[in-house]
Amino acid sequence: MNDTTRTTSDESYDVETDIQSNTPLAPQRAHLQLAIDGMTCQACASRIEKVLNKKPSVYEVSVNFAGETANVDYDPTQTTPEQVTEWVNKTGFVANLQASDSLFAKTDEDTATQYPWRLIGLWLCLVPFLVGMAGMLVGAGMAWMPPIWIQFILATIVQFGFALPFYKSAWASIKGGLANMDVLVVIGTVTIWAYSTYLWLTHGDGTLGSLLQSGHMGGHVASNGPAVYFEAGVMVIAFVRTGKYLEERTKKHSLNSIDLLLSLTPDEVEQQQPNGDFHSIALSDVQIGDILRAKQGSRIATDGIVTDGSGWCVESHLTGESIALKKEVGDGLLAGALVENGSLLYRVSAKGSDTKLGDMVQALSDAQGSKANLARLADRVTAVFVPIVVTIALVTFGLTWWLTGMVDTALMHAVSVLVIACPCALGLATPAAIMAGMGVAARHGVWFKDAQSLEAAGNIDTVVLDKTGTLTIGRPTIVDHVMMDKSIAVNDVLQIAASVEAHASHPLATALTNAAKERQLSLFDVTDISVIKGSGIQANIEGLGRVNVGTAEFANMTLPKLMPKVWQIASTVAISINDEPLGAFALADDLKADTPQAITALQNAGINVILMSGDKQSVVDHVAGQLGIEKAYGKMSPRDKASQIARLQTAGHKVAMAGDGVNDAPAMATADASFAMFEGTDVAQHSASARLMGESLMHIDAAQKIAQATLRNIKQNLFFAFIYNCLGIPLAALGFLNPMIAAAAMALSSISVLMNALRLTRFKTEVALENTVSDPHTNETRLAK
Repeated sequence: MNDTTRTTSDESYDVETDIQSNTPLAPQRAHLQLAIDGMTCQACASRIEKVLNKKPSVYEVSVNFAGETANVDYDPTQTTPEQVTEWVNKTGFVANLQASDSLFAKTDEDTATQYPWRLIGLWLCLVPFLVGMAGMLVGAGMAWMPPIWIQFILATIVQFGFALPFYKSAWASIKGGLANMDVLVVIGTVTIWAYSTYLWLTHGDGTLGSLLQSGHMGGHVASNGPAVYFEAGVMVIAFVRTGKYLEERTKKHSLNSIDLLLSLTPDEVEQQQPNGDFHSIALSDVQIGDILRAKQGSRIATDGIVTDGSGWCVESHLTGESIALKKEVGDGLLAGALVENGSLLYRVSAKGSDTKLGDMVQALSDAQGSKANLARLADRVTAVFVPIVVTIALVTFGLTWWLTGMVDTALMHAVSVLVIACPCALGLATPAAIMAGMGVAARHGVWFKDAQSLEAAGNIDTVVLDKTGTLTIGRPTIVDHVMMDKSIAVNDVLQIAASVEAHASHPLATALTNAAKERQLSLFDVTDISVIKGSGIQANIEGLGRVNVGTAEFANMTLPKLMPKVWQIASTVAISINDEPLGAFALADDLKADTPQAITALQNAGINVILMSGDKQSVVDHVAGQLGIEKAYGKMSPRDKASQIARLQTAGHKVAMAGDGVNDAPAMATADASFAMFEGTDVAQHSASARLMGESLMHIDAAQKIAQATLRNIKQNLFFAFIYNCLGIPLAALGFLNPMIAAAAMALSSISVLMNALRLTRFKTEVALENTVSDPHTNETRLAK
């Protein structure tokens, strides 16, 4: 059916007919996500963005350093995903495409799960230096420090062996036109190694014997050796590499909720054979149409339809609601759901990335890979950070040498500046918090479209709510009727109305068609269907004429003045043929069970709640009175809703809109943030900045609170990162931090930012999200996990 014939989710049949303005991206614009391996800091992400943005076939690029992903919008008529991948690989990184039947792209080499042999070897080389430094602390002087020639060998192995990845990354960064943190590390440590080697080789008379006999005491002049600093370079590389290793593990295994989602599906499943037996096969070998078995305590492997058995499944991974749902023959199953009780046979209807879980993984991955507006500041700073730091280091070296006359002291100060000024913490500040916040929101049944959507939700002070399907269950039923001609049977009028309403998606239309089905009324064939915005739907029925179904005015009907009270709080659907009114039906809809609780939670959070509906004002006022909503507007067309939201924004309010129908799309597009209710229309979900995967309005309260917590976390991270660099660079330049301490502090700064972001993963809403289906096995109220 054409979109222009779809009616609304409000009771007055307000319809936005110009739906074409909300059409998807044009065919020549395609989206691609890549998994990127090898990034070491935000400058790496900036370099990839710079290279891809120069390509004429690429529209937009967003690279997430924390998530190690790249979102690319490109013209498929000019390039291919393989070509985009090759462009990234030429910058010195490894890009991987997502397989068509997989849930998420995997890198060829997961550095976070590999055994850290390089790091272990690096620390083994560092041990002799640590022993020597320990001797200094216990009063043994320089006696425990190894001979200088051994120091040279160990430092050379570290500098040009274990530190080789630093050189590769630094060179690739320089070729790309942007300098990353590895450039600073390489410049600093190579300078230390070269300076120490020069002093050692020029000490004494230059013979091999004098070189082997010379000693070194950790940068202090000994009676038989020069003041070299091999241990400083080794310790810097060791600390920086350790920090990177811990950072990788935190990002991949603790911060990113995608790994948790991927672990929800089993590797093997029980497949029914033609003879009725069950054999275990790999999940990757399952085909659509196969019959699988899920026992109590196991997970549903794919989306499917129950063909035999019954049980209770928990779908909290998608909806955020931990109450078990009963599943019987004909019911749908979602991949990743836990079978809490019972045993089920189900037919596979989708697998891999085509499942609801796969959609969630991709949506979450895309959202985590996007950038919040707060990230732009960090990007601008890191883009020029390294050149500025190198300049500061050179100035520090020159001034210190000029003031003290000691080249080694000047060198250590300059190296300390280079090492401590790592932009990693700054680059991680925003994406780390976004990753954590998005994951928490997903666990609470809220799918944000991108980082900007989450950021907008965290700043709202006003929420505008639709009525039908948002505040109410969305399944109205006929509660009364009135016939203008008593000789006409009610069922005959219902049959005519349902025949026309069968071509609409409005909840009231569904109620009429369901009522006709229950009364076993056959439907007439209709032609010339058209929707009249704000009024109703019109069509022709052969032998009868032009039928209007909608508001009383649209059906040329004036309702009697003395009507039962139910008509004051019910929605009215009137019917006429050739402008001759036949009758009208009163339809009522119940509030969702937790709607009052959700409204109270939003108001307690300082959010101004406004009700806007296309239904008549008396119905809207009745619902608003039940919920304690002070501002309620009835008879609102789609344009009216959008205009009212625009006026609120002009007055300085940050507005969110929640709805589920076609006519809510213009208001959603106008609002700063928008939420599409569970099972809302495609147009509403396309227009919304976030999707709610449960029927509860408490998801909106959870979304707002999670977004606020994420924004606070981002600001804390940015403050810490800026303060760290603002304090660390001057201290290093003045000589208060040696290179070893600077390296340890640099690693600690990145880990601190990640640990702060990790706090978000423990966030829980204060109010439980309850499903409308009760769990017979427990009466507990459980928090959404």
